[in-house]
Amino acid sequence: MQVQAKTQSGDTPEADTKPQGEERDHLLLIAEMTREFAAANDYKAVAHTTLERITKYMSAEAASLFLLSDSGDTLVCVACYGPVDITGLSIPAATGVVGRSVISRKGLLVRDVSQDRDFGAAVDAKTGFTTRSLLVAPLAIGKECLGAIEIINRTTGDGLFSDEDMMLLETLARAAALAINNFRLTHKIVQQERDRHELELAAEIQRDLLPQASTRDFPIHGINIPARSVSGDFFDIITLPDGRIWFNVADVSGKGMNAALLMAKTSSLFRCLAKSAENPGQLLSAINNELCETNSHGMFVTMVGGLFDPAIGMVRLANAGHEPPLLFDARTERFTAVPADAPPLGIAPDIAGADGFPVREIYLAGGTLYVFTDGLTEATTFGGGMLGIDGVRALIRDHADQSPDLRLKNIAGAVKLPGQSLRDDLTLLVAEDMAIAPMGAKPPAGSLDTPADEQILRIRVPGRADRLKLIRAATEQAAKFVDAPEAWSFDLKMAVDEACQNIVRHAYKNSAEAGDIVIDFRRRGGLLEVDIMDFAETVDPETIRPRDITEVRPGGLGVHLIKSVCDEAKFLPPPPGVGNLFKLTKRLPPKVQ
Repeated sequence: MQVQAKTQSGDTPEADTKPQGEERDHLLLIAEMTREFAAANDYKAVAHTTLERITKYMSAEAASLFLLSDSGDTLVCVACYGPVDITGLSIPAATGVVGRSVISRKGLLVRDVSQDRDFGAAVDAKTGFTTRSLLVAPLAIGKECLGAIEIINRTTGDGLFSDEDMMLLETLARAAALAINNFRLTHKIVQQERDRHELELAAEIQRDLLPQASTRDFPIHGINIPARSVSGDFFDIITLPDGRIWFNVADVSGKGMNAALLMAKTSSLFRCLAKSAENPGQLLSAINNELCETNSHGMFVTMVGGLFDPAIGMVRLANAGHEPPLLFDARTERFTAVPADAPPLGIAPDIAGADGFPVREIYLAGGTLYVFTDGLTEATTFGGGMLGIDGVRALIRDHADQSPDLRLKNIAGAVKLPGQSLRDDLTLLVAEDMAIAPMGAKPPAGSLDTPADEQILRIRVPGRADRLKLIRAATEQAAKFVDAPEAWSFDLKMAVDEACQNIVRHAYKNSAEAGDIVIDFRRRGGLLEVDIMDFAETVDPETIRPRDITEVRPGGLGVHLIKSVCDEAKFLPPPPGVGNLFKLTKRLPPKVQ
């Protein structure tokens, strides 16, 4: 009895402890693998370590992790462990034992691969590895299957995998699928947030590239409304020192970041090259050649580029594949379209020839030129249809008696439905002949518009140092007349004072019998012009150059100071009887109308 009791006492722990130990080991393996996946920044690296652990734990020779491609038609090995590295191997998703497991979402136990019709020996033949038996468990989450884990060739016992092995691998595969899916979702959220931030940054950069709103008495106004956060449209307005005005309206093909980048590049090219271009045709040709050197996405840009001379009401216009601008005469309500004479920019270099793109000369004669993108003609109206060119003409007629800035907002508002996005980016620009007011055009109520050319005051004093305080007082009064803020007025007084000191010291050489200084203050549109004249010997402007600002010595920095506070400072040919004429131009503050 004692022996029997002893035997029972010895047998019972062996029968109970071993299964409990295996179960505990299984749970530890699952817990460790799940924790490592959850903490990983790169699930592929963790997958390799996990496969090594599973392979050794299950006494196997090799293991692989296959994931479905984004298209769902290919299985790709993203990690493996064993004597042969097959990472990156792609197989059709609908073939082989792994494919069968993914499609059926069931685990498969193949004790002898030579007897399985789905087993393909191509990989073995290529790598020299011999597959005898295998286990495959799908990485399934609900109705979705991400891929499968494959375990190859048991190395202990009879060399065959068991049903218990199959159950363990399926459990591990479910944990791995959950971890991989969580990693992908987290990565997707992070990427979406990064993309959103990049789009916001790109939109902010684009807004900065657009010109500031024009004052009401300025002849050119524009508006841009993106369909999404980033726009492929743009416009620009650049005033030259001589009063002429460059402008453009352009539309980049395509959407998204590539279009935004091409938009930014084209806008920068226009602004840079316009400073030295002779006419719009040469300017568009130069931009086209620059774009063709680096444009590798098959994208292109339609653009209207113009140079407006408000003094004579004439526009020189080049149209590269863009919507035809409309010239509208409010007196007769007649429209004249200006069709494209050349293909879009960025298609082929030197397409315009040696003379550049064709240029049309258009005299506005009191009319208004409307330039717009197809985002306006293709916009949806309140009735649900497309606006079209006839709808654009109707909107222009309906709002012709409004100020340019209000007119642009109302035309755009007629197609920007509340709570809905535009089909496409919308850009609209108007250029008006301010010298001849269109018949029927009425100034808005309460308008503060001022004359385009207005004499403010003239002062004439002897060119002596003790008279400079009179000039400073006159300059201050001129600034007050145009309601300039204190800082703006201070800069103007510094510039005028420095210019007059130069006359006293250098032109008249501090002589007690010096000639006079005559100063004219004039408001011209949005600018204040100051003409400073003396009656000394005429100087050569080329000999009056600012010295290097880094050179440390007294004097010689007056030209730097004047140019730093004025928009323009230059010598002009003096009228008869005058020795020298120096002109300062300073843009009036935005609040001055």
